Amino acid sequence: MNSNTEAEEASSGTAASLPKALVVTNLAAEIFENEEKQREFEDAFLAVDPSASFNYFKKFTRARVNFSCHDLATTACHLFNLSSFGCNVVRCFLTQPVVVGSGAPHLLPPKREKQFLISPPASPPPEWVAANEAQPLVSYDILSALADLAPGETHELHPASCSQPGIVVHVCEEHGGDEVPCKHAAGVRLPQTARPTPAQGPAASD
Repeated sequence: MNSNTEAEEASSGTAASLPKALVVTNLAAEIFENEEKQREFEDAFLAVDPSASFNYFKKFTRARVNFSCHDLATTACHLFNLSSFGCNVVRCFLTQPVVVGSGAPHLLPPKREKQFLISPPASPPPEWVAANEAQPLVSYDILSALADLAPGETHELHPASCSQPGIVVHVCEEHGGDEVPCKHAAGVRLPQTARPTPAQGPAASD
């Protein structure tokens, strides 16, 4: 007796999990706008299940048809799949609502303590230790070359190689007592760099 009861409960649970609705896609616009065309569409499904209900989604050009049991939904799917309603050929798919809960085999929403904005901490963690920065690299070759600079000459501080450019310094010449003071140097106007002329293509031959 217990085995029969368990079998009945299992069968009823399986029947309840089967889809009882259809999604009808690629509906013509006239079904949403014309009441007569919509009534013709509904009458076709009501002939299979008089208790069927309809939900329309105009922006997605589809409708949901809810049936009283899985068998009627399957029958309607086989009857009306790839059928013509108006000027379009529709497709029918079995579907059912997804119930999210502890007993459903789906991912659960995250816990509330994990719902926070990702932002830098206000203070470092207790075990955080600042890392010591490395000492800057000092090139004594460059320092010695800078010490040997002579005014008015060009000095190559670092020769060029295949992986890096060279460093060349042009030292300005020192002026004597006739050097322009800094207060008058502000009035000196620097010449503007000439704008390069666009390259012209070869003249067309006659």
